[in-house]
Amino acid sequence: MLNALGYDSVDALLRTAVPASIHVAPRDTSDIPPAATEAEALAELRALASQNRTARPMIGLGYYDTFTPSVIARNVLENPSWYTAYTPYQPEISQGRLEALINFQTMVTDLTGLATANASMLDEATAVVEGMLVARRASKSASNTFLVDADTLPQTKALLEHRAAALGIELHFTPFDMSPPPVDIDVFGAFVQYPGASGRVWDFSEVAEAVHAAGGLVVVAADLLALTLLRSPASLGADVAVGTTQRFGVPLGFGGPHAGYMAVRAGLERQLPGRLVGVSQDASGHPAYRLSLQTREQHIRREKATSNICTAQVLLAVMASMYAVYHGPAGLRQIATDVARKAEALAERLRSYDLRLASDAFFDTLRVSVPGSAARVVERARARGYQLHLVDEATVGVSVDETTTADDLAAVAWAFGLPEGEFVGGGEQGERAVPFADATALAGVPEALLRRDAYLQHPVFNTHRSETAMMRYLKTLADRDYALDRGMIPLGSCTMKLNAATEMAAVSWPEFSRVHPFAPEADVRGYLAMIEQLEVWLAEVTGYDAVSLQPNAGSQGELAGLLAIRGYHLANGDVERTVCLIPSSAHGTNAASAVLAGMSVVVVACDEAGNVDLDDLRAKVAAHADRLAALMITYPSTHGVYEQDVLDITQAVHDAGGQVYVDGANLNALLGYARFGDLGGDVSHLNLHKTFAIPHGGGGPGVGPVAAKAHLAPYLPSHPLAQRADHAGGVFEGGPISAAPYGSASILPISWAYVRMMGAEGLRAATAAAVLSANYIAARLSEHYPVLYAGESGLVAHECILDLRPLREETGVTVDDVAKRLIDYGFHAPTMSFPVAGTLMIEPTESEDLGEIERFIEAMIAIKAEALAVAAGQWPADDNPLVNAPHTAQAVVVGEWQHPYSREVAVYPVPAQVRSKYWPPVRRIDNAWGDRNLVCACPPVEAFA
Repeated sequence: MLNALGYDSVDALLRTAVPASIHVAPRDTSDIPPAATEAEALAELRALASQNRTARPMIGLGYYDTFTPSVIARNVLENPSWYTAYTPYQPEISQGRLEALINFQTMVTDLTGLATANASMLDEATAVVEGMLVARRASKSASNTFLVDADTLPQTKALLEHRAAALGIELHFTPFDMSPPPVDIDVFGAFVQYPGASGRVWDFSEVAEAVHAAGGLVVVAADLLALTLLRSPASLGADVAVGTTQRFGVPLGFGGPHAGYMAVRAGLERQLPGRLVGVSQDASGHPAYRLSLQTREQHIRREKATSNICTAQVLLAVMASMYAVYHGPAGLRQIATDVARKAEALAERLRSYDLRLASDAFFDTLRVSVPGSAARVVERARARGYQLHLVDEATVGVSVDETTTADDLAAVAWAFGLPEGEFVGGGEQGERAVPFADATALAGVPEALLRRDAYLQHPVFNTHRSETAMMRYLKTLADRDYALDRGMIPLGSCTMKLNAATEMAAVSWPEFSRVHPFAPEADVRGYLAMIEQLEVWLAEVTGYDAVSLQPNAGSQGELAGLLAIRGYHLANGDVERTVCLIPSSAHGTNAASAVLAGMSVVVVACDEAGNVDLDDLRAKVAAHADRLAALMITYPSTHGVYEQDVLDITQAVHDAGGQVYVDGANLNALLGYARFGDLGGDVSHLNLHKTFAIPHGGGGPGVGPVAAKAHLAPYLPSHPLAQRADHAGGVFEGGPISAAPYGSASILPISWAYVRMMGAEGLRAATAAAVLSANYIAARLSEHYPVLYAGESGLVAHECILDLRPLREETGVTVDDVAKRLIDYGFHAPTMSFPVAGTLMIEPTESEDLGEIERFIEAMIAIKAEALAVAAGQWPADDNPLVNAPHTAQAVVVGEWQHPYSREVAVYPVPAQVRSKYWPPVRRIDNAWGDRNLVCACPPVEAFA
């Protein structure tokens, strides 16, 4: 590879590619220990895990222990066919995960009673914020006031306050149970927690009517398991329903990752943030799934975006949907009934000893009044291995779930001072569930709120009852997908690298997976120690002073960094600093995040080489100097180039009093060779799901920590229920950015293990290998496709952009044709038309060996030859292997073959594929047809006949 590039060593290549002005030599000392073996890393993780006390969490507050069916744990969570898949931007080879996501959407719409659901949100609290923003956009009211249920989960309250402040939204916390809002109120919407944080179940239809009368929308956070027994949000007047699917078989994991959800009534479909899976048809007219309404994608809308959520929690959404598929409507209702009767039995026992409950109507949570004794009750429970919720000095909260046993209830009753002994009451496994039309009400649920309509009637939720059937269904879906376990996914800007099995192992350990995010500090010392180590390591490799691991997506890390900048300026009295400069080449989420942080976006031009235009930057800085808040810049650039002028760029912003946000998307090209903090960066987010090996999982989970210099550290995310005060600072210190104090904590052991087994030298070597591979591909393919951008040395960074526009002009073959033809060659296509239309951005990463890289190069050269054959008239422009790609087995077997090229050319363009062919399940999908005929729920079985 070096010979092809003309360098005698990898170090010489990197010294040339990375500008000398930012190059850092290997450190003599490091906070990162020398690389550990797999066995050593696992042993250290075991020692950390042992410091977490495996108590029985009964804290509730939106987080519940749950049983993950083994068939789902083994065949989804621990299966690389699912966790190494990428976002389904190539839908023809993503049909398995797209079907799982449409199952998820159907599950949510059925249970909420609303028309359309998206393919998951990041968590419940952020989904509530997004619901508020939907209400603001869609409301007929000009008001800037949003009513918030006083019985809202505390983490959701805090997140609403933090996000509303940046957008100038006024929140009014309202005890809806005391009296409904008057009909003449002036609000754009209201939020209701259902059931409430206190466990209270109530009919909010009067509130909904009053808000609707004012022209506002009603957003409801609803517990999906409770909705199997309770009337749906839609039936009570909700316009938007949000929440979490965590208790559908997804482990607690100290707070995540979990799949949030959002559903909307008819007419609000185009207001949905995030991703929406719909049904379309392929070139043969067969049903096929793909992402719907793709023009809403936030990287396209940029500063006009309505949300910066551009991802989902696909892996966790798949798990939750399969929990519903496996249990079915009757099984879910049985689980919910069991939970409700356990809560009833505990309530009856407590009442029998004259203890007062906050509400007589509840599903799974009780608030118990014990004046002056709350702390003692909680401590007694903890001594027996149970975690309860200390609401205040006079109140204790108890939440039961599907894992709660009669012995657990007896121990909790004892903690409240009741006599020891066998627990007598409801909640025994196997007890008859409440039928849909049964008039027998549950003791804790008002009869008027009992659900009587059917749900989950589609065959997919009523077929796979045995483990055999479920295993085969999951295998069938996985076989329809192309993931990293099949071959290279050379997506530029996405870093689809290996998720090593040893790194993944600890995710399933109960000491990490069955831990409540609000557990007492003494019970989570192992987690906190691991988090602290990872924060220190990330600070070192980035050149920053402090790191917050709370953001659970790159977009949320961006927002956290910009809110930190906002807080810093406010603390300094610079209230007018609201302008954010963003290069035209930047990731689209940058602009969306800036708007959500209360900033206005000013675009900076790029030159012909793809670099920031320094003259235009200086002009924009001068024009907005007094109002300049920040510059957002990606390094290396979005064009895959190390910009030579980066220090001049950051200095110009600092001289005007602004702060510099360095987007961490391309950190894979820097580790060990340069640091954001040395480039002039003040704050950055880091994509752990890219650079630090957390799986993409089909489009999530993600983790986007935010790292900052010391002066911004006090404004990094905080949390009202955190076990310890991190980054505490001044009066404008940061608020929460996600529902849990440490975000998606259960997958942090993956990045911890990655760094621990690589060591500082290994991280540096990985960067070198990635840059070498990208430059090798660029050099080998440059005579066939122009390489659009390169640095002054003629080298690229960790990715290269091939310009396919000349190919289209010469042959008529488009970038879409090349991408789909790559499927026939056994590859996932590179990133299409980003950041430049008509191009392919290729990132091989350091995980691919030379054989796989050569296979890709040969495929691209062969496709170029096929395109030239079309231009030469060998094949018609409208009937050739490229425009008809991808080719399914059915397409080449059924009926008479009438194309001017052979079946072998269609499906075996490389002879080696005869033994290892990946067969796409559908032909090229018609996206426009699907958008014209929007269907975002499970189609009838007859559609596939």
